Amino acid sequence: MIVYGKQICNILIERHPELIERFILAKELDKKEFAKVRQIGKPIEKVDPKKAQALARGGNHQGWLCDIRPYRYADPSELKEAGFLVVLAGLTDVGNIGAIIRSAYALGADGVIVSGIKQLQSEAVVRTSAGAMFDLPVAIAPNLLDLLNELKQKGFTLYGAGMEGEAIEDVKIDKKRVLVLGSEGTGIPKRAMEKMDKIVTVEMARPFDSLNVSAAAAILIYRMGHV
Repeated sequence: MIVYGKQICNILIERHPELIERFILAKELDKKEFAKVRQIGKPIEKVDPKKAQALARGGNHQGWLCDIRPYRYADPSELKEAGFLVVLAGLTDVGNIGAIIRSAYALGADGVIVSGIKQLQSEAVVRTSAGAMFDLPVAIAPNLLDLLNELKQKGFTLYGAGMEGEAIEDVKIDKKRVLVLGSEGTGIPKRAMEKMDKIVTVEMARPFDSLNVSAAAAILIYRMGHV
C-alpha cells in the first residue's frame, strides 16, 4: 500500500516504523532528513518524478512516498468496551471520513466505525486523516442497523446528529456513548434514526443551512468527549 506526503511519512518514521516496507524518494533530502529515513533500516528506492507521480496517482507527494503494510481495520467487536465511539452512517467521501477520523483521534473518541459501505480506499483515508488512523481503531460494519442493535445491547447510548435535534450544549451525555453521523446529502437513514436515544445538533449563531459534516462532527465530538 503506497502512502505519500512528507507529513505522513514522518509520522510513520516516528510512531510506526514497523509498518514501513520501503521508502520511495523522488527528491534529494538534506543530510538530517536522509539520516532519519536511513536509521529505520528499510530499503530506500529513488525514482524519477514521473514514476513518483504515477505511484501517487497524481497526488501531491512532495517527493516522499512509503510502501507500507496493508491497513488493518479493527473488528467492531473489539470496540465493545470503549467509552466513546463515532459511527459514520453511509458516508462515502474520503475527505470527510478522513477529517472526522482526525478529529475523533484528536478530541478523545476511542474508535470510529464506518457503516453502510463494504470497503474504504485505505490510502486516501490515511492521507486525509493525516495519519490519525494509524493511532485510532477504525472498523467497517456494512450493515448499519445490525451495528446499532449490537451497540445498544452492549449498553451504549446512541446520539444521532440531525438538524432538528436538541442543542448539544443542553444535552446530558452518558459515559458509554456513540455519536452517529449521516451523509451530507441524506443524513442518517430513517430506520436508523428511529433507533437513536437522542437527536443532537450544533445550534447556529446565525441563520444558515448547515455545517459541513466534518466541521459539525468536530464540534459534536469535542462536546461529547468531555463528560
